[in-house]
Amino acid sequence: MSKIIALANQKGGVGKTTSSINLAASLAVLEYKTLLVDADPQANSTSGIGFDPRTVKNSIYECIINQIDPREAIQKTQTPNLDLLPAHIDLVGAEIEMINLDQREYRMKEVLGRVADDYDFIIIDCSPSLGLITINALTAANSVIIPVQCEYFALEGLGKLLNTIKIVQNRLNPNLDIEGILLTMYDVRLRLSNQVVEEVRTHFENLVFDTIIQRNTRLSEAPSFGVSVIMHDANCKGAINYLNLAREIIKKNGIKKKDAVLTSETV
Repeated sequence: MSKIIALANQKGGVGKTTSSINLAASLAVLEYKTLLVDADPQANSTSGIGFDPRTVKNSIYECIINQIDPREAIQKTQTPNLDLLPAHIDLVGAEIEMINLDQREYRMKEVLGRVADDYDFIIIDCSPSLGLITINALTAANSVIIPVQCEYFALEGLGKLLNTIKIVQNRLNPNLDIEGILLTMYDVRLRLSNQVVEEVRTHFENLVFDTIIQRNTRLSEAPSFGVSVIMHDANCKGAINYLNLAREIIKKNGIKKKDAVLTSETV
């Protein structure tokens, strides 16, 4: 059974999609069978890992709305052990279409439940909103990672997100945990970055990951090549940061290699 982790923050530009792609790729490189789920209508995880959303026939939308088997939509990526459940623009209308559906908050949980045994980790890239698709992701997930950028408005809106998580825990998914708060876009040269790190660690203490994601040119370049930063430049700071984050999550969850799903790459 896989560990399902949603990456959520209704604030845009916090490194959510970058973190989703590169955390998933890092787990895959560490030989854990991983599925990246693009639950954002902008489909940036889909394009960022090398697929054109305009040519995607079956996506998370068809799985949720038309109840197609997710295995018909899942694509293999260039990274061994990493698969993608893509998105396309139709996902924009999904929230309206879902309003009258039975068990509408549990649609994604049902979809991912069909493939949960095929993976060690499922990483969900949520949209920058607290709408019905994000609620679906939080209902389906075992835990949530909250990316927070090391900039002036870092804590803005965090209270609202934490309140939404609490509502989901109370009403829809009592087993949802906060995996951690991930500090992103850290610039060692800026006093402001250091102040934000200090402030977030003071506020949230043990909830904050030890790993901090630094600003890195190679990390910014990678999506334009349609690959993760590890495939783009495995030795750069960005790749090392995300590999360290993956190791931190594996250690925190006590997941050992021998428990992992066996694949042709690991056998």
